Amino acid sequence: MNFDPTKYPYADESLAIRAGQLRSPEREHNDPIHLTSSFVFGSAAEAAEGFADEAGGNIYSRFTNPTVRAFEQRLAALDGADYCTATASGMAAVMTLTLSTLKTGDHVIAANGMFGSITGWMNKYLKPLGIDISFCDLDDTASWAAAVRENTKLLFVESPTNPRMVIGDLSALAEIAHQNGAILAVDNCFATPALQKPIQFGADVVMHSTTKFIDGQGRCVGGALTTNNPSLHEKFFGFMRAGGPTMSAFNAWVFLNGLETLSLRVKTASANALELATWLAAHESVAEVRYPGLDSHPQHELAARQMQGGFGALITFRVKGGKAAAWRVIDGVEMISITGNFGDVKSTITHPASTTHARLSDQEREQAGIGEDLIRVCVGLEALEDIKRDLARGLGR
Repeated sequence: MNFDPTKYPYADESLAIRAGQLRSPEREHNDPIHLTSSFVFGSAAEAAEGFADEAGGNIYSRFTNPTVRAFEQRLAALDGADYCTATASGMAAVMTLTLSTLKTGDHVIAANGMFGSITGWMNKYLKPLGIDISFCDLDDTASWAAAVRENTKLLFVESPTNPRMVIGDLSALAEIAHQNGAILAVDNCFATPALQKPIQFGADVVMHSTTKFIDGQGRCVGGALTTNNPSLHEKFFGFMRAGGPTMSAFNAWVFLNGLETLSLRVKTASANALELATWLAAHESVAEVRYPGLDSHPQHELAARQMQGGFGALITFRVKGGKAAAWRVIDGVEMISITGNFGDVKSTITHPASTTHARLSDQEREQAGIGEDLIRVCVGLEALEDIKRDLARGLGR
């Protein structure tokens, strides 16, 4: 008997474990991996119907694979979406979103301070195609309304932003987009559906880097786009089928299992992050802490309205003494991993200005608030006291 997620209003905890699974005649309990490049037809006529899109079923794993489909259905259920397109990476999802919905002469409004690779993609690859890009501060909603043009087709935000933890008013941004015939896409990599569901606030598309919290153990690279709009889904699927930025079946299986524990991991890490942020804010070597869960965050109330169950695992803080001091803190840790990735059960630390956002210009980093004294920590699931002791060792240097 297969699970029907539409039969009852199942809770997210149940959907994260059950949605998308379709048991084979072998009656397996766990989700299977379909490691195959192609699928067999019963006749030439059946094959012709499949390739002509006249019949459902699996054709070729670049665009139809049961394991990938199971992951897509499970993530869509958690996002409150009808459709999902899985991709080879988070940046492949960004590429699929932009190249399938934009053309020469179109205009995009994007948030200052987004993930550096997204900003780089827009400036280096979309602009040469004749697509104009405007960047606005995410916490200045009025500037987004003022930036809209007749040819504006896409508003693209990340909320909270990485690494400065700026929050966007998703409902207000959705209204601006829809009043002008544009779509709102939200990068929800940081919050995940365990804490925030942008579709509930009017977003048309939710973008994920499944590499991060959805995997949760730093094993695989992947991305996804979810939506309730069938026309947008057709564009995403068509681009993925033709262009081939495909998620592998093995990676989909890893992410499928990662979704089962997503809520537990993210909410536990969020609780630890709030306590760690409070501790950092009181440390004599720390100049500033940016964490949405702190009352000192300028958009704490907005974050509390949009994020349920926690404020996420990422913390950024500025240290006294500039870049040299920041590097001493990072070099002083012994347990926390020095890496640009985040979202793992293992806590990570990095210096954004010289790693994840190093390819931005000095002006772009300044606009995003990414200074040389800024450190980003993603809290994992180690004992909180051990994380504190490790950071105290670095801060003491």
